[in-house]
Amino acid sequence: MTALLLSTVGYMASCQNMGNSAGTAQVAGGQVKQTIPVDDFEKKMATLAGAQLIDVRTPEEFVGGHLKNAVNIDVRGDAFDAELAKLDKSRPVLVYCLSGGRSSSAAGKMESMGFKTIYNMEGGIINWKGAGKAVETGNAAPKPAGMAMAELNQLVTKKQYVLVDYNAKWCEPCKKMLPTLLALADKKKDKLELLQIDADANESLLKEKGIQAIPYLELYENGKLIWKHNGFIEEAQLLQETKL
Repeated sequence: MTALLLSTVGYMASCQNMGNSAGTAQVAGGQVKQTIPVDDFEKKMATLAGAQLIDVRTPEEFVGGHLKNAVNIDVRGDAFDAELAKLDKSRPVLVYCLSGGRSSSAAGKMESMGFKTIYNMEGGIINWKGAGKAVETGNAAPKPAGMAMAELNQLVTKKQYVLVDYNAKWCEPCKKMLPTLLALADKKKDKLELLQIDADANESLLKEKGIQAIPYLELYENGKLIWKHNGFIEEAQLLQETKL
């Protein structure tokens, strides 16, 4: 098992898109808050005069690859509200994160603070990269290549059942779901192994598999994919759907 990105009893996290559906807008008191696809987001970047482009991921994520001219304000950071207060509320804001969840939360905060026009990128930088669009990197060490598909295919044959959890350190839905997964893996340890894969360390693998949001779960039986689920799931539903 590759120490770089997985562990049978590691942590979970997630950035599931929890904001407005793409193409829907909320208008109240002259405000507009909208979640839009990456192509529309790119057009807004090019055409909105004075737009403020905000990346709300961690500084480590930011230097690893971000949109050109983006400003990094970590939505989980202690100074987030103070940094937002420095922005011009009358100018449009374009906001994004890894897959849409944190930026949706940030957009809601901006709306409550009185920002007039807010656009959140649907699917975040995962979708941006998936569409072949360019990013810039800071002065960060090269990111590890991550797991190859061939290695994953070997790992999912280690036991009769292998439950694969795609997650990230910062992801709240993943953290909430972690106790359920660990308890299940312990209870069924005679036949089930929990395999955790860090989305940040394995961007190429997620892109190859077409995974655009986390948490994301897969269940393999004797190496064959028999079930998958995107987003948070309660224990009762997990057991019902997987028959474990």
